[in-house]
Amino acid sequence: MSESSDPKLPAARSAPTVPYASYLRVYEPLAAFAEPERTHWASYARRGVVATAQDELRRSLSDLVRVPVVGVPAHESADAFTAQLDGVLLVCPWRTRLRGWLALQELVDQFPLPVLDAALPPGERRRAAEEYERWRERNPDARPWIRTGVWQVPLRWFVLVADDEREYLPGERLRYRTPMVQARRRLARALRILRAAEGYGGLAEGLVDVGSWLEEFHPRSMVELDYAGLVHALPADRLRADRSARDVAAGIAALGAGDAAAAAEVYAELAQRWREVRERLFAN
Repeated sequence: MSESSDPKLPAARSAPTVPYASYLRVYEPLAAFAEPERTHWASYARRGVVATAQDELRRSLSDLVRVPVVGVPAHESADAFTAQLDGVLLVCPWRTRLRGWLALQELVDQFPLPVLDAALPPGERRRAAEEYERWRERNPDARPWIRTGVWQVPLRWFVLVADDEREYLPGERLRYRTPMVQARRRLARALRILRAAEGYGGLAEGLVDVGSWLEEFHPRSMVELDYAGLVHALPADRLRADRSARDVAAGIAALGAGDAAAAAEVYAELAQRWREVRERLFAN
């Protein structure tokens, strides 16, 4: 598909927008959507406009600079990422409002109240929480199609993909795409191995959470792990050499073979590598 002008999408796409985040996305076939949403996405895809992660981020940031401050958009996004797999249209709805509510819950758990109050007044947080509770009562089965990692790619995400699915275009993108059935198979195998090993309870717990999320989607979906903004934050030589999916797989294989020492060495190196990236969040 080619890009074209669209009043709903930003015109400028040259400069990257912060924050530097990675994403885990699920693209579902149209058959997974009930009407009238199925017709909406079919029509949306025919426009020939390719929305990017930077488009979504610019839209989200523009919503946050309003006066008075609005922590969560008032209306749900009608946009999505789309892809083709074996001739089948796949759709990943943005669901920006839902993800805003979920992100706000995470912020409350991660930051002290004085910091939160300076960023988003208590009254606005309370209003957003009340709106979310009312919305959840009407939509008890709703879930986001996108998960976000800020200044990192969570190691558990790499379990879902393989090194030969890696796509790297310098200065543009680094991503992995895999069929849902493969992602689930890899996760189940890794979980069996991690549960039988000592010292990997945290990684196993994280995989259980990811696995429960993946089970909510159509079996013919596609899973995408996208470095997104991190491509603009990390040196090109580092990205070029990054083989985290291969390393995670090697660690799991070592554990499965009973070589705990080799697995520990792999995961220690991985943890240090990504710790250095996460620490950039606190740099000025």
